[in-house]
Amino acid sequence: MSKLANVDANADPLVPLFQSMGLTQAKALEAIKAPKSAAILKEIIESNTDVVTGLDEKQATLVANLAVALSKAGAFGSGERDYVVKAITESKLKSVDQVTAAVKYLESHRLPVEEGEFNKESGIGFSITPEELSAQVETYIASNNVTGWASLGSVISALKNSPELRWASPLDVKKAVDQVFLEKFGAKESAKPKSKEPKASTKTTKEDTPAVPPRRGRSLRRFLGTTSQTRRNPQIHPHLREAHLKATGGQVWTRSLRTEWLSSHRSFKGHFVNFGYAAHNGGKCYLRYDDTNPEKEEARYFESILEMVRWLGFEPWKITYSSDYFTELYELAVELIKRDKAYVCHCTQDEIKVDRGEKKGQPRPCIHRNRPIEESLAEFENMKNGKYQPKEANLRMKQDLNDGNPQMWDLTAYRVLETPHHRTHDKWKIYPTYDFTHCLVDSMENISHSLCTTEFIASRQSYDWLCDALEVYKPRQSEYGRLSLEGSIMSKRKILALVDEGFVNGWDDPRLYTLIALRRRGVPPGAIVSFVSTLGVSTAASNIELARFEQSVRQYLEGTAPRLLMVMKPLKVTIENLPEDYCLMVEKPLHPKVPEHGSSTIPFTRTIYIEADDFRTEDSKDYFRLAPGKTVGLFQAPYPITCTSYKTDPATGEVVELICKLENEGPTKKPKAYIQWVAEHAESGSPVKVDETRIFNQLFKSERVPSDFRSDIAPNTLEVIKTAIVEVGFWPLAKRSLVEARKEAKARTAKATKENFTAENAVEDDTPRATSEQLVGNECVRFQGLRVAYFALDKDARISALEEGSQATGRKQGDYIVLNRIVSLKEDSGKS
Repeated sequence: MSKLANVDANADPLVPLFQSMGLTQAKALEAIKAPKSAAILKEIIESNTDVVTGLDEKQATLVANLAVALSKAGAFGSGERDYVVKAITESKLKSVDQVTAAVKYLESHRLPVEEGEFNKESGIGFSITPEELSAQVETYIASNNVTGWASLGSVISALKNSPELRWASPLDVKKAVDQVFLEKFGAKESAKPKSKEPKASTKTTKEDTPAVPPRRGRSLRRFLGTTSQTRRNPQIHPHLREAHLKATGGQVWTRSLRTEWLSSHRSFKGHFVNFGYAAHNGGKCYLRYDDTNPEKEEARYFESILEMVRWLGFEPWKITYSSDYFTELYELAVELIKRDKAYVCHCTQDEIKVDRGEKKGQPRPCIHRNRPIEESLAEFENMKNGKYQPKEANLRMKQDLNDGNPQMWDLTAYRVLETPHHRTHDKWKIYPTYDFTHCLVDSMENISHSLCTTEFIASRQSYDWLCDALEVYKPRQSEYGRLSLEGSIMSKRKILALVDEGFVNGWDDPRLYTLIALRRRGVPPGAIVSFVSTLGVSTAASNIELARFEQSVRQYLEGTAPRLLMVMKPLKVTIENLPEDYCLMVEKPLHPKVPEHGSSTIPFTRTIYIEADDFRTEDSKDYFRLAPGKTVGLFQAPYPITCTSYKTDPATGEVVELICKLENEGPTKKPKAYIQWVAEHAESGSPVKVDETRIFNQLFKSERVPSDFRSDIAPNTLEVIKTAIVEVGFWPLAKRSLVEARKEAKARTAKATKENFTAENAVEDDTPRATSEQLVGNECVRFQGLRVAYFALDKDARISALEEGSQATGRKQGDYIVLNRIVSLKEDSGKS
């Protein structure tokens, strides 16, 4: 018989004490076996008698486990101990792992603690939907090259221990992994012979390869679930769901909510998720401008936001402003007061922070919180009529101060602002806050899925609370992880400093990673959408290396950009065995694998130019380009050339001219390397001189830019080359690129005008409209400079032949050609 069985339950006074807390007799007997933890548990009960007496068995067991954890911990104050006890009794800490984590956190953080951080570290408030969990599993499988059921155990273990799923139910994790494995690898028994299949059977043809949109749809679908979930969106009253479904026809309706004009890589993921999910499900997506703060909004930038959205390839179903609903929002605020769910507060900003616990301690009620409803109604009317100055009065929501979520601590709903609004002018003296506005406007616009980044997870509770408090339709909020590019900054304040202090040349400087900067640099919008698509959508944040982004752009351009012969630093070559007036017109494809790009016709003459780096005065065995006595091929030229001699500058010794022989007699031996060239031929306008070729290098030295970002700015981030030349095929290519871009833009705009509401034009309505000009710019002219890099025409370029309707060809007086390097090419082993 065990030692425990011989213990007389009535002999030790600790046993009934522990039982009074809620432990069973067996667990109470077990607890007294460890004297140190038993003494701590006794102290906990005696110090918190009113709190811990009569707990349910699960909570009592967690308190006993707290005592065990404290017996193993270092110095631990009674205040910190009671803080954990309270979290257990309030059902915030629900597992032994959470209690252990809470103790570990408070060992190094004394009261008062930052509650949000404590909650995060101990898993309080953690929730994850089955769709989000599946997305996490799918992302892990894709990023770790998991190939089959043999990895099932290791995948489950890795995910259980990952920071994102630390607090997820182990059973739910296992179920999610099983389901994703089943979908990806088939039934477990059929997965075994997979490796025995013939190698050839694993290949796919171009037609078999899924396009980007289906892949994007799958990742979004896994993240958000199927469209039918709009019918299961929980509402406080069934009739609210019924009215919503009647209005939407059960479709997915989303909105891309813009709170500032500076569109960044973060915002293009937001556009991708909102527009992409709606499009995949045959739904609709609003573009809404949040203009609730007249002190921050600048109407002139709204056009830029629409332009960037459309440039990415998305078409808003309707463009709205939060200010469209100012009257309705005011009426709802009055109704909220009448329901005793809001009150007018006259506290100072510092007093409000103290009352809210400064997001660290427990909040306390504002002294105005329980003022009579009629008094708050009268004071809110006074606010509306201009009686109060800014910060003298605010309307605050009466939420739940006992909730652990700071977003439930009486958020501000309305404030007084004196700045005239860009649309309503001086009509209003009070303006709703973002926290009050966006959920109610979502409701009024019948949004089915309110999609936002994970920073708004805590706001989901206040979002739902406000809709339910007013008994209006409640959209479903879902969160996705933010996208960050290493080595870049997105702070509006920091970018403004870079611009004002001359580190960059404006908000669209191609060294930045705003959408307007990426567009100017020449990055195709399809490359951006494709890049975001490959990342998938989950609650995990994506912190991506710039090199990965640029590789994605490079891969996109590889199959879409025409190729032109280009030389950055020309070295003159005279072909001595050709006559002075020799000229052979050579037709060459613009892309070897895409015949749809067509061809260009270029001259081959006695005088050509090659890249200076493609010649050496001294040869070596591992060098395959031009050197004295060496033969090299010329791309698309009829014959190779052999260098017979060279000339140098007497003053510097620099090589200034090569004398070569065209190998056009006898049998031709295939050269080991080919180089690019451009001929001199005045009659055809060859070569085309590029006035500026701008090479943009990474702006910051660090992958994670420090707060003192100025000290991290790299040297030589912009190199301007003024010697580059390009083949004459540039002119018809540039002209055709812009003609086709204008044609496509007009077709898209006409379609958008017909299908959407972006062409409605009320009297004195300054809402931006969809125009074809938004989609066309110099950056539409893109090409690969063969063996050099990918380039696009910069907005600073002035070329009369490219103006709409121009019949001119070639270079005219006053023209100025500026090219931006989009990305470099892959390293070419043939250039060694």
